[in-house]
Amino acid sequence: MSRTTLDAPPGTPDGDVPLSHGLKQRHLSMIALGGVIGAGLFVGSGAGIAAAGPSIVIAYAVSGLLVMLVMRMLGEMSAAYPSSGSFSAHAERAIGPWAGFTSGWSFWVLLCTAVGLEGIAAAKIVTGWLPGTPEWAWVALFMLVFCTANLAAVKNFGEFEFWFAALKVGAISLFLVLGVLAVAGLLPGTDSPGASNLTGEGGFLPNGGEGLVIGLLASVFAYGGLETVTIAAAESENPVQGVARAVRTAMWRIALFYVGSMAVIVTLVPWDSEEVVRKGPYVAALDHLGIPGAAQLMNVVVLVALLSAMNANIYGASRIAYSLVERGQGPTRLGRVSSGVPRVAVLASSVFGFVCVVLSYWRPDDVFPWLLNMIGAVILVVWIFIAVSQLRLRRRVEREAPEKLVVRMWAFPVLTWVALAGMAAIFVLMAREPDTRVQLYSTGGMTLFLAAVGYAWQRARAHA
Repeated sequence: MSRTTLDAPPGTPDGDVPLSHGLKQRHLSMIALGGVIGAGLFVGSGAGIAAAGPSIVIAYAVSGLLVMLVMRMLGEMSAAYPSSGSFSAHAERAIGPWAGFTSGWSFWVLLCTAVGLEGIAAAKIVTGWLPGTPEWAWVALFMLVFCTANLAAVKNFGEFEFWFAALKVGAISLFLVLGVLAVAGLLPGTDSPGASNLTGEGGFLPNGGEGLVIGLLASVFAYGGLETVTIAAAESENPVQGVARAVRTAMWRIALFYVGSMAVIVTLVPWDSEEVVRKGPYVAALDHLGIPGAAQLMNVVVLVALLSAMNANIYGASRIAYSLVERGQGPTRLGRVSSGVPRVAVLASSVFGFVCVVLSYWRPDDVFPWLLNMIGAVILVVWIFIAVSQLRLRRRVEREAPEKLVVRMWAFPVLTWVALAGMAAIFVLMAREPDTRVQLYSTGGMTLFLAAVGYAWQRARAHA
């Protein structure tokens, strides 16, 4: 059964009233700005460059355009109906409870697993500085700090993210300034490389179309984290204004931080330099410029990005779980709110994340890889739900409450269909590549299972 009106899902007034509104506009602005700068940009982009060569710039630009369309669609719905459930609540309103259940719980699993992965990666950096200390102890410490902060008040999450984002934005902005000066030959002690690294060593497409495809797939999954701002907006002082501002600035943020930094790196450093993968592309570029202590400097930045992602994912997972429970789609205990915070959901999300860490040590060869494969394509599943929801909701909002269209999708419905076609193309490309095929099938299996459970739950409630 799909909804035929714009009423909120059962049991949930728009905006999830029991939650506090402790996030200030400065928090939301910095979350939007820093949310696009994830650890995947600093670390994972090296493999994409090694596969695609200089054409990684095209890969990031194409995937960035897709992400901009998704953010615009999500922004349109979130500005009209702010909710901590974000796309999950929109999917329920547009398609039906089973869709909200499927997208919400699959995203919850993704976020909780990511918390564990980010904790492990952060611990590896710290143990590199302090050899002999156990990794699991550092992960536990990080978990404890961010779990406690999220348990106390939403403003604590906001303050952590504000300063984390400020550090990330400052670091990558400095990198871009130094890089542009070096490319232009204006940085003392360096000569402009010209276009030699873009056209030499096999040319702009050294590995052909296949390399570009691998780079494209790597770039798509580097954009995770953009959805957090629409979740956080529901607890801000002015949700509608906050979402509208974040979505309208998404284009230049993606173009500058992702596409811009990739262009600087492949211009400065040969794409096939082994340092790009071994040290990471940003460290390789800074080393090329002769910046002293570049490796340790970037390790600090990556650590900040990982800790920021941990904090944001614990927050996002707890709010998604809370919203699902409020809509009658999960254990009622997870929906308990104390002092404006869904504390049981925060604890459950943190514990799930730490269980993933335990599995990485206890069952590293079977259970843990299976879990990683299962979440491999979840973000694409979520994007599809966002696009389909926007297609169905836009007409209803125009008909029943046009004043709520503060943010509008460009060239609707043409660009929404273009985005859906792009997502379908990525699924096809994933099925062609051996490394991503298993992820696609594993995620598909989890999605079908959750959809079946959600549909059964929907039918049971309809006949209750």
